[in-house]
Amino acid sequence: MSDENTILIEAGRAHDGAAMSRTDASPRAICADGEIEGRRMPAETPAVPTLAAATPFEAQDKPAVPTAAADCIAVAMSGGVDSSAAAAILQQHGYSIVGLTMQLWNHRRLPELHGAGPVAHRCCSLDDVYDARRVASHLGFPFYVVNFERQFEESVIRPFVEDYLGGRTPIPCTSCNSHVKFDELLTTARQIGASRLATGHYARVLRNAETGRWELWRAVDESKDQSYFLFALTQEQLARTDFPLGELTKTEVREIARGANLPVAEKPESQEICFVPSGDYVQFIESYLSEQGRELAADSGEIVTTDGKLIGRHSGLHRYTIGQRKGLGFAAGRPMYVVAMDRATNRLIVGEDAELRATACDVRDVNWIAFDAPRDPVRASVKIRNRHEPALATITSTGENSARVEFDSPQRAITAGQAAVFYSGEKVLGGGWIR
Repeated sequence: MSDENTILIEAGRAHDGAAMSRTDASPRAICADGEIEGRRMPAETPAVPTLAAATPFEAQDKPAVPTAAADCIAVAMSGGVDSSAAAAILQQHGYSIVGLTMQLWNHRRLPELHGAGPVAHRCCSLDDVYDARRVASHLGFPFYVVNFERQFEESVIRPFVEDYLGGRTPIPCTSCNSHVKFDELLTTARQIGASRLATGHYARVLRNAETGRWELWRAVDESKDQSYFLFALTQEQLARTDFPLGELTKTEVREIARGANLPVAEKPESQEICFVPSGDYVQFIESYLSEQGRELAADSGEIVTTDGKLIGRHSGLHRYTIGQRKGLGFAAGRPMYVVAMDRATNRLIVGEDAELRATACDVRDVNWIAFDAPRDPVRASVKIRNRHEPALATITSTGENSARVEFDSPQRAITAGQAAVFYSGEKVLGGGWIR
């Protein structure tokens, strides 16, 4: 990973401005002067072809014309086409750019998960780090790899494992956004002199002139919208975040990448959770617990119908999710689904499709974005999964950070551990975690 534009930053060691690189170069000089490792970057970076589709970035109510070094923007570089195109767009608008790639997981751990054959492309791999560096070199801006392995394990992986053991189905990407990317990485960006952090997410950030609040909006490209995974961002985080792709379609982003001759212009999208190379989360949980010296207890239990009829046995509740139909291990002569898990009795409860449907759910750790926690009930469209069609509901606060969501019509497979995100049209009002 040695390269004149590449430095490994030890996360948590930069608070006093030290240990930011292998030399004593001033961290703030990175954005102001392009100095890195005691060497000065070229005064003029390589030209980027005119990107006609880049202009919608200005619609996000952020400065359209940089005026000083304070307008340096750190770009979270995943090594994919989206974050790379975001960097090219910002550079085209005249911003000073520094690239940051997060080292989140040691891929040498749990080697039994990798197998002998190729796996589907996933984010945050070593190949992605290499690709991010190539893009930074191509566009001519400084690039850093930031080691967040400890924070990622504490904030994402361990809760992921414990959620599954507790009968919940977590969303690790949302946890990573909230606790690592827009928390730890944003702090690092500010420490090296960047005023804001940009990512390749498909979403929009707008400032409401009347309320003075920063708002999260759905992306123009509905098929790529990622606002569901960003509901937990705070006002402070939104104020310092840019989503250059929010007004663009995926096709336009590909064209921008091709126009800038980015080496990742044709790179396929990632498909798997970054720390689960095979996509088999059960195998990951069992291997991770074994590495930690925690063996899963033999917790085989009963599979029963909603009326209590015993129809089989399961091999551990962590192997199942609400709504699952395949791999239940019994034949009932009709479609049957997981409808609930009873941790107290270690029972897996199954039923027909109609029994999967419910009209209400409770949510915790609610984050209101568009306004402070309301005293009165709020009408909104609510998504209970990323691909769920938003459904009309009434949201009533039940505590400082909790609420109850009551849908106008029954919803299928409301799942503990997933997020319920509240929308008013394209605007995200807020969201929380389903209990």
